[in-house]
Amino acid sequence: MNYKSPSIVIAEDEALTLKMLTYRLQKEGFEVRSASDGKQALALLSESTPDLVLTDLLMPHHTGIEVLTYVKEQLGNDIPVIILSGLGQEASVAEAMRLGAAGYLEKPVNPNDLIRIIRKIVQEVLS
Repeated sequence: MNYKSPSIVIAEDEALTLKMLTYRLQKEGFEVRSASDGKQALALLSESTPDLVLTDLLMPHHTGIEVLTYVKEQLGNDIPVIILSGLGQEASVAEAMRLGAAGYLEKPVNPNDLIRIIRKIVQEVLS
């Protein structure tokens, strides 16, 4: 049997956070493609469909809500999207959950919590 690592697109405009998340997820065995803004995220998503999307709420060019909407409308409801949010973004997080986000994490992100949540969601989706 040929095993394929689950693929993740990360959209995050904070360079250090993006680098840390990319490194940590690759170290955990995920295939990761990174975008530093919403425009890059939509370009990556139009090239190929990932198993999961991890997106910041507030980014240049397109918001995390716009990325989530694109995924749900263009790629399908079976692609889970996890939202990263800062303090004070409760209304946007609630909107993201209403639009079909699989979950959210508040920044700063604890990498161990992120890995646990991603593994749980990927296992549910891929099984």
